[in-house]
Amino acid sequence: MSQDSSAAAVTTSVENAIGYVTLTEPERRNPLSVATMRSFQQALLYLSTTPAVRVIVVRAEGPAFSAGHDLTEVVGRSLEEEREIFAVCTEMMLTIHRVRQPVIAAVQGMALAAGCQLVASCDLAIASSTARFSTPGVKIGLFCSTPMVALTRAIGRKQAMRMLLTGEMIDAATALQWGLVNEVVAPESLDTVTRSMAETIASSSAMTIGIGKEAFYQQIDLSESDAYAAMQEVMANNATTCDAQEGISAFLGKRTPHWQDR
Repeated sequence: MSQDSSAAAVTTSVENAIGYVTLTEPERRNPLSVATMRSFQQALLYLSTTPAVRVIVVRAEGPAFSAGHDLTEVVGRSLEEEREIFAVCTEMMLTIHRVRQPVIAAVQGMALAAGCQLVASCDLAIASSTARFSTPGVKIGLFCSTPMVALTRAIGRKQAMRMLLTGEMIDAATALQWGLVNEVVAPESLDTVTRSMAETIASSSAMTIGIGKEAFYQQIDLSESDAYAAMQEVMANNATTCDAQEGISAFLGKRTPHWQDR
């Protein structure tokens, strides 16, 4: 099954339980124009409401994952027009967290500025050893302030500030060390390893995964005591679901669980 998004720059497809969102402007290094970002968000929402889809993978064609915002759209615009660009970007990034399925970035090449933000916003990320990451806005007078939000939450203050203030490129090994990506693999293994991770996640109850993803982002910025208060209620409710009862019973009975996703 496949479905093209409204813009040629973004396509969607479904293979078994995995939904793919693919950036398809390799000759332009997959820039995130306003139209592309809107199509990307629509693709996420389409896949999130497709019952068969249990995991979403974000990937790109060509040598670059994404060069970030389409800078031709940023020149000579009014303040209101500039606000619209970054509002659309913010909504796209937040949608990654709001959809019920885990979203995995498969990064084959350079991820710059908002492209780096996209990687940082995804729930998980696997990078080719050839991938590179940077937030170079400072070099052109446009500080990467919105990418900073996702980047800081992914890798922490000191390393994020280093990337933001210097605009320097980091390699995949450094991205792994800093926590921007989960795994670095050989270029020829990127698709296989990403699919394997997606299939592992898809083998669990979709309802349970959805509960866990929502809870993760709910608690991440709370104080410790507030996080515990919120999560004990989430876990108590989770424990009463059919899939939790089935999973626990299957574990105790040494059998394979049969998920009903409820």
